Amino acid sequence: MKITGGPTFKATDDPRTRDAVARSILENGPSTAAALGERLGLTPAGIRRHLDLLTADGILEAREPRISSTRGRGRPSKVFVMTDSGREKFEHSYDDLAVAALKFMSAQSGEHLVSGFAQLRADDIERKASVVLAKKSNKTEALAQFLTDQGYAASVAQKPMGEELCQHHCPIAHVASEFPQLCEAETEALSRLLGTHVQRLATIAHGDGVCTTFIPTTTTKRKVRA
Repeated sequence: MKITGGPTFKATDDPRTRDAVARSILENGPSTAAALGERLGLTPAGIRRHLDLLTADGILEAREPRISSTRGRGRPSKVFVMTDSGREKFEHSYDDLAVAALKFMSAQSGEHLVSGFAQLRADDIERKASVVLAKKSNKTEALAQFLTDQGYAASVAQKPMGEELCQHHCPIAHVASEFPQLCEAETEALSRLLGTHVQRLATIAHGDGVCTTFIPTTTTKRKVRA
């Protein structure tokens, strides 16, 4: 598959495959070398070469896994994540057309059309996520897994007065920086899914390193017991 519109990397060896490796992490979140190799049909030596080059170019970085999913002996495999620099190069090149389209919609028909699009997108997220959450007792963890599957690389952090839902990647960050209605509608959808008012503390679209949403303790506990 040919990847078009991506950034140009310093290394010249097989750039299309390397673009595909970076795009896979951008869309699926932090991944191990083994997972990437299986996902893209690359040999262990091949995926390692591309990961080394992407890391050297500052597109990716290797991190220790947040929670080890390995069993038995040995250290857990490191995961590779997109750096802020890498995210910026990819997202800006892929999202310029979307920004231009929304600007045209706004200029021709008014802000209400952009808001309507944002609401339509949020409704779609809510509809899909509600099916997943209905089968789980821990709604926050289930929501984080759903968002990860959608490319947001989400996790849940316990806090003294509640939980924080962290989205380590935002597929629409560049567009949302121009049109905050997308973030606002998405936050309202998360609130409805969890059955409580949630508060966005930070967003990638506004220049933060992660999208962080605070969820109060009382509702979280009620949802777990349900």
